[in-house]
Amino acid sequence: MPVFVRNYVRRVRLNSPLVLKLGQHVLSVVGESSSELGLTFVGDRRMQRLNRDFRGKDRTTDVLAFAMREAKVPGVRRNKTFPLGDVVISIPTALRQARRGHRTLDEELAILLVHGVLHLCGYDHERSRSEALRMERQERIVLRKVGKHRELSRSRRRNSRSTP
Repeated sequence: MPVFVRNYVRRVRLNSPLVLKLGQHVLSVVGESSSELGLTFVGDRRMQRLNRDFRGKDRTTDVLAFAMREAKVPGVRRNKTFPLGDVVISIPTALRQARRGHRTLDEELAILLVHGVLHLCGYDHERSRSEALRMERQERIVLRKVGKHRELSRSRRRNSRSTP
């Protein structure tokens, strides 16, 4: 279950081995252990561009998911890996949401990663209220199974006055 991690945000350093491990654990919990996942961490400007270009919404968002396939492929041999898709997370938006929700950035990143992977698995909270409830329930189940994750990130501070 290869997970590929890229971070384009200089002010927050990710602990790539732990992010990679979390991605693999999430894939395993959702039954996609033979899938490949791309995880990309970006700033708000890049996220706004992606959201505008792919969803027609000219504003930043917390997470985007780009599926490489729509469903499990029948008859596929399980010894190969197949791309599930890419999850893109905005670090500045995640920081704001973490503060508002009284969570750590690490907790918020785990929530957004699970949310994005569930989108790749076909869940869509924008489809209907019942689908939103179904997705929320699945998010809670997956987050409970993957547990607490700490030290996924660390702010790079230039001096004691700067904020991440």
